[in-house]
Amino acid sequence: MPGVSKFPTESDPDVKDTAPVTEQETSPLVRIRSLLPGLARAEQRVAKVVLDDPSSVARRSITEVALAAKTSETTVTRFCKAIGVGGYPQLRIALAADTARTEARSSRELGGDITAEDDLASVVSKVGFADARAVEETAEQLDIAELTRVTELVASAGRVDVYGVGASAFVAADLQQKMHRIGRVCFAWSDTHIMLTSAAVLGGGDVAVAISHSGATTDTVEALRVAKEHGATTVAITNFPRSPITSVADHVLTTAARETTFRSGATASRIAQLTVIDCLFIGVAQRHLDTAMAALDATRDAVEGHRLGIRPDGRRRATREQ
Repeated sequence: MPGVSKFPTESDPDVKDTAPVTEQETSPLVRIRSLLPGLARAEQRVAKVVLDDPSSVARRSITEVALAAKTSETTVTRFCKAIGVGGYPQLRIALAADTARTEARSSRELGGDITAEDDLASVVSKVGFADARAVEETAEQLDIAELTRVTELVASAGRVDVYGVGASAFVAADLQQKMHRIGRVCFAWSDTHIMLTSAAVLGGGDVAVAISHSGATTDTVEALRVAKEHGATTVAITNFPRSPITSVADHVLTTAARETTFRSGATASRIAQLTVIDCLFIGVAQRHLDTAMAALDATRDAVEGHRLGIRPDGRRRATREQ
């Protein structure tokens, strides 16, 4: 599996770069949420205890946490190693630091789940909080070295094909539109058959980008696998760095969106993916600055005649001099 995060897991023999993790790099809660599906059941119970009340866990002993999770102290230690923090004392320190940062950002606790009893004002606050945190946490944990490598590959690719279904299809279409605006050859596909035929005609020098929040969407994983088999460089954008899609990706970029009741997390996941897409697009544009700026001007001029001659403040736009 390729390196995908600033949080290498000590128990993963395939991860060679195992530099110590510091709390400045990203939130431990982001890491726990991203690895949750791949943890053993007992470790998942520990994760739930931590995620439900991280500030409390930062003050509790390992025995208390083990009892709350209905497991053993050994399992708690295994959980700590699985998320890359070494041991329980290091986890407490990381959680305490993260809690302090969170309290500094907001005096209100808006990170809780949406309930049937919440009024609309609370729903708006919680959705807004989840969406904003998805962007912030995605940016905090994004592996800049990996993003740089992907940017260089996309910037030099003969062709870029982007795969995504459902909500991820909209993100794929956004990347295609952005790339076309700076004159890069890029196609977005969401139909399973077309994704597979697209992947089959890619080759060396091409890049296939697959977008999947869960990383387990069969159609998207299969398309990326076929692209890899035909020699294309493969990139996955997912929320879970150990999900199935990473096994067929040469490079992985991770998001950090929270899933909540009533699927407010679905919006957060798209916003997190769009954050990665924007960073990738700007990086590519920088590498072709002159042609990108010329293309942006040309495309802006092309649609200028399809806008009303009224500014957002109601005043008439000034006409360009010929």
